[in-house]
This record gives sequence, structure tokens and C-alpha cells, in this order.
Amino acid sequence: MDSAFQKLIYQAIDQTISSEDFDRLQDLLETSEDARLAYLKAVNACESLHDIAAAPLPTSREPTATLPLNRWPSVFAVRSLMIAATALFVVGGLAFWLGRQGLNSSRTVEAVEPASVAPESQIAGHATLRRAVDLKWTDASTPAKVGDVLPNGRFQFESGVAEIDFFCGATLIVEGPADLDIESDWTVRVNQGRLRATVPPAARGFSVKTAESEVIDLGTEFTMDVSADTARVEVVDGEIMLRGGGLDGQHLHTGERQTLHGSPSSQGIEDMITATDLHRRDESAMTQRFQNWQESMRSLQDDERLIAHFATSELDGRAIRNGATADGTEDGLLVGPIEVVDGRFGTASQAINFDRPGSRVRTRIDGDFQAFTFACWVKIDNLDQRYNALFMGDGYENGEPHWQIRDDGRLMFSVMVDDSQSVSFYNERDQRVVKDAGLHRVYITEPFWEIANSGQWFHLAAVYDPASKRVQQFVNGSRISNEAIEPKYHIDTLRIGPAEIGNWGQPFRETPWFAVRNLDGSIDELTIYNAALTTVEIQSLYESGKPLGY
Repeated sequence: MDSAFQKLIYQAIDQTISSEDFDRLQDLLETSEDARLAYLKAVNACESLHDIAAAPLPTSREPTATLPLNRWPSVFAVRSLMIAATALFVVGGLAFWLGRQGLNSSRTVEAVEPASVAPESQIAGHATLRRAVDLKWTDASTPAKVGDVLPNGRFQFESGVAEIDFFCGATLIVEGPADLDIESDWTVRVNQGRLRATVPPAARGFSVKTAESEVIDLGTEFTMDVSADTARVEVVDGEIMLRGGGLDGQHLHTGERQTLHGSPSSQGIEDMITATDLHRRDESAMTQRFQNWQESMRSLQDDERLIAHFATSELDGRAIRNGATADGTEDGLLVGPIEVVDGRFGTASQAINFDRPGSRVRTRIDGDFQAFTFACWVKIDNLDQRYNALFMGDGYENGEPHWQIRDDGRLMFSVMVDDSQSVSFYNERDQRVVKDAGLHRVYITEPFWEIANSGQWFHLAAVYDPASKRVQQFVNGSRISNEAIEPKYHIDTLRIGPAEIGNWGQPFRETPWFAVRNLDGSIDELTIYNAALTTVEIQSLYESGKPLGY
């Protein structure tokens, strides 16, 4: 190989190579067997120098070599150690190149990141809110959504019914007005409220504190009625033990009751809601909520700005109707091992689950557009991939959008500005120079999702407005980012073309490989507008479409 090529190799080893020369070197390695052999020889030379640098130096009692070798540690050691360190970088780059031969074409995606060992996920809390029917929160309380992990501290509401699952296995159904203090997986203090506790054998020992007494479960179901003046307990089935106060050590069995605080009473705790009753109320209320949303959906589909409206309630076999069109040419097609599951309104509705890599919804939306608003209802189970797709234009060509969620819970929205430009940048995560798909900018929010939110429904929205040169993103009706579109990244004409919901299976149409970006979760509604919706309109979409308990 010529001296110019050798210079590129040594510049790569020294980490002094420019991004343009890095691309030249990469192209040569991809097209020339001789170049690859020369590259490997250089790497082997670096490794040999690394071995020399790592060898122990001769002592004064050992025979020494000639003067040049005697002097090499002082003159060349620093240089050798530097080359040894950079050899690791070169070998990593070679491994990346070899891997690309089976996975990549000459054009790469936004950023291909290496596998890494993530820290173990953690959550802080002792229970989860399983159901919430007609809850009205107090002014002093922090509202919780269905599925939220409940931490240490107060849990208060003025009216309605909440069902709480403690991590030990005990379940409380609590009627408002209620004031609880969650202390641990095994203990809760009740200052006010009517409750039914169901405690299976695995949770035996669960305790409820009130006034000066503590109710210790011994494998049972019991009810309590607590107010400022009185506290009573009644055993529905099984046995409890009382601790503290004048009742310390007393046991109660099925059908027995006791006044823990206030004036003694032989009256039973009547009309306490059961788990079956609560389930029926929840299902009935959710069905009504679903029907109300269907009415609002019909008016939404009359909006002339609407490009697409995919609602899983509109499923017809393997097709999902685009409610913005009448001829069916832009309907979605379910592809791969998609599973139809319960939607955000429970069993009354449907959603599409994308947790298997081949799952996707394919569509094609032609035309030129002046602005974009994307909105969807999504339930995230996990963020398994580095990038998790919501809606992706196939080829990511000029004017086409990419909407996805990064593995750290950040929303990402971008539009390709110039796919003909060769763009390279130094990627901190990869610790190397990488080629990008073309000229574009990814607008990234602060994290909105963490593992404790797994299984919860979120309303997400992204507004891309070339006229005002702004990109805004929303979660549950609230704006979480508002960024300017710089002149360099401005583009007036927007397009979609062939695209996918929940995956990105054809990034480059002539290649058999694809980036694994399937969403580990479910989507039950997605809308696209040829307009920049206002904050008020985004909030209205959220309020009219949110399920119970949100």
C-alpha cells in the first residue's frame, strides 16, 4: 500500500485523524483486501509494542543489552505506552468494522451504540395504586395515577375508592374521605377512612395502625372504620391480633368485632365495598368513559387538518382504518407477531402490542405538508432498545419524521433536512467518530419515563412548526420542551411516505437488515396533523382521551 494509506493508519492509531480522513480509511477497508491486511499488520505491531512496554525492565544485576536498548525505556517508553493505549481503540474500531459487514450499508442510522451493562433498575416505594374510581384529591395531597408506585408518606383523598396493592401481597380497598400514612411494605397507619384488607398467607403479619392500637393479620380479611372520634375493626374471615393500648394481645376471629378507640359499639361495619363490587364499578365507569371518547373521536376525525387517525377500536382483521381518509389507501396494516391486547379503557377497548421484534404497523401517507403534530396514547412496559420507535419514516429522506423514545426515557423527534450530506461526529458513548444519516437535528426532552412507570398509559405529543421555527413536545398535556429550529436545520416541505408505527423495519429499502427498534409496549391511538396544534389543543386531546385514574 502507498505511503498516503499508511499515514491514514498511523493517524488513526495516534487518534489525530480528521473525520474526512476517517471516512476515507473506512471506505478503503470496506473495498480492499490489501488495505485490510495492512491495517491488521499495523494493529499487530501496536500489540507487540504493548507487550514490550509491559515487560519488566532489567535490574542492575541482570546483563544489559547494547546501549540503544539500554536507553529505550527513557526515550521511547512514553510513546510506546501511548501507542499501546490507542491500540485498544484501533482494535475496537476494527471489531466494529467487521461487525458492520454483515449488518450495515455505507449509510448509517442516527447513532449505533455498543451493548453495555446497564445498572440494575431501582424503584422507591411500598405499594402500587391498582384501581381508582371517582377519586377526588385533597388540596394537600399529591395525585397518583393508576399503576403509580406509592412511596413512604401520606396518601389522602376526599372521596371515591382506591385499591392499593402492598408489595408484601396485602390489598387494601379504601373509601374516602381517607388519610393514610404508608410506612413500609408491611405497615400502614390509618388516620381516617373505611377500608377492607385482604391478606393472603404470603403476607401474614401485615399490620394496620390506628390511634394507640395495631391490627396484626394472622391470615385473614378484615374491615376497619376510622374517624377522628372512633376506630373499629371487624373480622370478615380468619384471625387478627391486637397490639397496644388496653387491648394488647387480644385475638379476634371470623365475625368478631372490637372498638379500638372512642365509645364502644356492637354495630357492624356495614356496606363496605368488596373487591368484586369495585371491579364491576371500575369496568362500568371505564366503559362509559370509552363511549364518551368515541363520541369525541368522531368529531376529531372531521378536522380538516387531520392527516391520519389510527385508533385500535377501528381494527378490521389485520387492517387498522385511517379515520382521516375514506378510500382506505392510507390505512395501516398489522405485520408480524402483533398481539391485540386491552387498551387504555380496559376490556372495553383494544391496543396493539409491539414487544416482539417483528411487530409493526405499516402505512403509506403521500403528500407535502407544512407542519406536523404527532400525538399518541402509549403504554411502555420497558425500553429494551437504545431507540424505541413510535412513528418512523422508512428511508428517513428529506422532510420525513422520526419519533421515538430513547432508553433513558427521553422523547426524541427529528425531521431529515438534507439526506445527501455526509455528516460525521465524535460520539461520546461510542468513543469514536461515526457517520450520521444526513443533515438533521434530534430534539430531545428531559426524561419522562422510568421503570416505575411500566404499564402506565401516557399521552405523548410532538409539534414541528417550520413557520414559527419551533419544536415542542408534550407529556400528558403538559409541555416538557420548547426548542428553536436553527436556520441550518430549517426545512419547509414535510413528507411521510412509507412509514411504520411501533418499529423501523425498512430503514434502507435495498438492504435485508433492519435496526431493532420495536416498542416494548402498546399503542391504542395515534394521530397526525398537518398543523402545529396549540398547547390548549394538546391539553384538550389529553383530557378528552384519558382513561379513569389519570
